[in-house]
Amino acid sequence: MKASRAPLHSPALYSKMATVDFDSSVDPEMDLTSDEELEREAEGFKEQGNAYYVNKDYAEAFNFYTKAIDLCPKNASYYGNRAATLMMLSRYREALEDSQQAVRLDDTFMKLKTAESILEYERMAEISFEKRDFRMVLFCMDRALESASAGHRFKVLKAECLALLGRYPEAQSVASDILRMDSTNGDALYVRGLCLYYEDCIDKAVQFFIQALRMAPDHEKARLACRNAKALKAKKDEGNKAFKEGSYEEAYDLYSEALTIDPNNIKTNAKLYCNRATVGSKLNKLEQAVEDCTKAIKLDESYIKAYLRRAQCYMDKQQYEEAVRDYEKVYQTEKTKEHKNLLKNAQLELKKSKRKDYYKVLGVDKNATEDEIKKAYRKRALMHHPDRHSGASAEVQKEEEKKFKEVGEAFTVLSDPKKKSRYDSGHDLEDDDMNMDFDANNIFKAFFGAPGGFSFEGNSSSGPGNFFFQFG
Repeated sequence: MKASRAPLHSPALYSKMATVDFDSSVDPEMDLTSDEELEREAEGFKEQGNAYYVNKDYAEAFNFYTKAIDLCPKNASYYGNRAATLMMLSRYREALEDSQQAVRLDDTFMKLKTAESILEYERMAEISFEKRDFRMVLFCMDRALESASAGHRFKVLKAECLALLGRYPEAQSVASDILRMDSTNGDALYVRGLCLYYEDCIDKAVQFFIQALRMAPDHEKARLACRNAKALKAKKDEGNKAFKEGSYEEAYDLYSEALTIDPNNIKTNAKLYCNRATVGSKLNKLEQAVEDCTKAIKLDESYIKAYLRRAQCYMDKQQYEEAVRDYEKVYQTEKTKEHKNLLKNAQLELKKSKRKDYYKVLGVDKNATEDEIKKAYRKRALMHHPDRHSGASAEVQKEEEKKFKEVGEAFTVLSDPKKKSRYDSGHDLEDDDMNMDFDANNIFKAFFGAPGGFSFEGNSSSGPGNFFFQFG
């Protein structure tokens, strides 16, 4: 009689099958009765196996299907049911053996195809994992789990790949599902730790790695991850300590060493790059600091602290357009009063940088005193006065006349406390109610005194160098 079949879900290897020997001397009529009794008993074992299978107690289901096979080794459905159970127990190659035996007994048995396809997905996943093509591994595991929904091995590999792709909540969810059914599963504990490790929760991650190693002392991945986690935290803490103590060169080197420990830990490495950038700015390595911030942002595009640090470096380098761009990004993400003020200040500095730099025109710094501004004007005005260059080419005369006017304009603003204050605060003086109309020659005469107070002497043919000043 044909036995009903429990559902089959995925592949593996089962080597030996028990057989029952019959004594040929037994009376045929009695033998028939014994066969019927054996079939009834085997069917009972199969039904018990089905019940355990439905309740997901696959170990007991396996035991009862095996008892059924021992009694009736020619029944294809018993092998098929046991193959399904073996797949749920992640014993895929044994499951494939049982499926193949079922086909030998009944060539219409179709569960072999499922077993073979799962083995193929497993093979593809192994190759893809070696190539770090984690998305392909996920695809293979999802296909395999469609047939072997309880396959912990497939679930663990899926969770690990989700973690390696940065999809930590999904990875945690899959690992937690496994641990609810088997709290001692070392692979699932390892994945939980891996997620925490990659989220820069290193202390908690180490606890999970240690727990995984207690459950599976030979778990090499957990051992390596635990070692990396401890080394990374130790080196990062050393760098932080050196920075707080003002040992910037030492801190820079320690952060650099930490960055070599585990290139896969994106979030922690982003913080290390940002920390090193902070040290770099203290050491006046502004270009290097900008590069480190950029590397941090490349690893974690949502890392606000790295944008802020890079923006400050740009401000220090007087690259105001770049600073404004970074502050805009920050303010769009976090609309705080502090970020708004930083953006406004950068925009103001950008605006100021595009105006004439009157301090540069006079050759003084922004903290110059009134006397220093006057001395600077006197020097530059005499240097660029048109009379001094009367013998030069028309092009040179035009250029010097322009500079002479700029010197007068700069002096007009910086010598007037009100105008200077508004200029320093970034206001456009042309938009103010202050009169910016001036005559450079009048300023020059007013500064040096009445006509005759000085004179340029010489002639145009003798060149611009032949002159002298007379002061009254």
